[in-house]
Amino acid sequence: MAQSVLGSLTLGYRPLWNKARALAGVQLFVHADDQGIDGQHLLRTLAEQWSAESPLLLLSPSAPDLLAGLLTHATAGGPAIVVPAAWRDQAGVRDALRMAHQRGVHLLASGAPTALADAGADRWAKQRALRLAPADAANALQAALKSRQAVAGGRMLGRATDSPIGANALVEGVASRALAEHALDQQGAWAVAGWPTEDVLHRYAGQPLPPTRRTIVQAMNALDSEQSLDRIEQMFGQEPSLAYRLFLYLNSAGLGLRNGVSSLRHGFMMLGFRALNTWLAEQLPHASEDANLRPVNATMVMRGHLMEHLMDAGIEDDLRREVYLCGLFAQLDLVLDEPLRASFARIPLADRIVTAAISGTGPYAPSLQVAFALESEDPQPLRALRQAYEMGTEEINRALLRTLSALTR
Repeated sequence: MAQSVLGSLTLGYRPLWNKARALAGVQLFVHADDQGIDGQHLLRTLAEQWSAESPLLLLSPSAPDLLAGLLTHATAGGPAIVVPAAWRDQAGVRDALRMAHQRGVHLLASGAPTALADAGADRWAKQRALRLAPADAANALQAALKSRQAVAGGRMLGRATDSPIGANALVEGVASRALAEHALDQQGAWAVAGWPTEDVLHRYAGQPLPPTRRTIVQAMNALDSEQSLDRIEQMFGQEPSLAYRLFLYLNSAGLGLRNGVSSLRHGFMMLGFRALNTWLAEQLPHASEDANLRPVNATMVMRGHLMEHLMDAGIEDDLRREVYLCGLFAQLDLVLDEPLRASFARIPLADRIVTAAISGTGPYAPSLQVAFALESEDPQPLRALRQAYEMGTEEINRALLRTLSALTR
């Protein structure tokens, strides 16, 4: 049997977030581990994984020859391709780029704002992928500040003409909440690549992250409409803060359950849907309306699902839920603003979760570390983990593609 192209690549990914703080697409970083990667084979493999319901896929190849191979075989209905403006005149790229443009391939010109203006990207690119340097970010924030100062109450005016961020752009290098809001809410950017999680959570410093009203209401509606236990579990698993609060309640002395509850499903069966609905209603006064929390929570959910796929070797459902919980709670220290050890000590989590998240040991540790490493465009940490844990390249890449293709737009 011919070797799959996925065995010769190191992949990484980054979610893209739109104005509604919903998933606009995913950026897939493609690094060749061997020479002569077949671009047609890779595109065909991706097409087999993707469906009409899958999110928009952007491919970011790491080398000009890999880019040229993808451009040569890309089609209008396939993934979008990110083209660094500096590579436009590289051998093999120029002609492939011209032909891909004629075929209607979705192309994004990538580079600094000034570089893209000089490259004449508007002639061949459908969109721009702006890579903001610190100076660009500072200029954008200054433009946003001027807009706020121009009106009473600090509200934003329309688009700022002196900002390096333009409409319909993909913006990379967004390191602050203010810059994300300027790009998406004021300038009409199509999406931002990644999310400034630490800065978004800084406003909650010193207190646990509240669950969002949106998720609580969705869970209550699911209970009222008597949806399946799987669906109810999925609702609670959308936010680590809500899931953790429920674990605290289920294991509280006041509730009086004899044995510790270490899984959401077990808790639902012990508590009952009526009592669960009542508990959710009690959370509403403490809920947040902050839309900027949606990408924070969704990123942790992706990590949980990615761990499920990385460890999918016929494990039974209870273990799969436990693996997911490991990924969901791996950054609970950010959610609760306290050390993981303190948070985990309050609830009876499986030792496999605790050791993986705190000490990086145990059976779940390799998958958790690989899941984190996949959230990057730098291939070196992932390559080191593959070697250290003797994990298969193709298996990791297939797990990633299964996870990303199943995401909901």
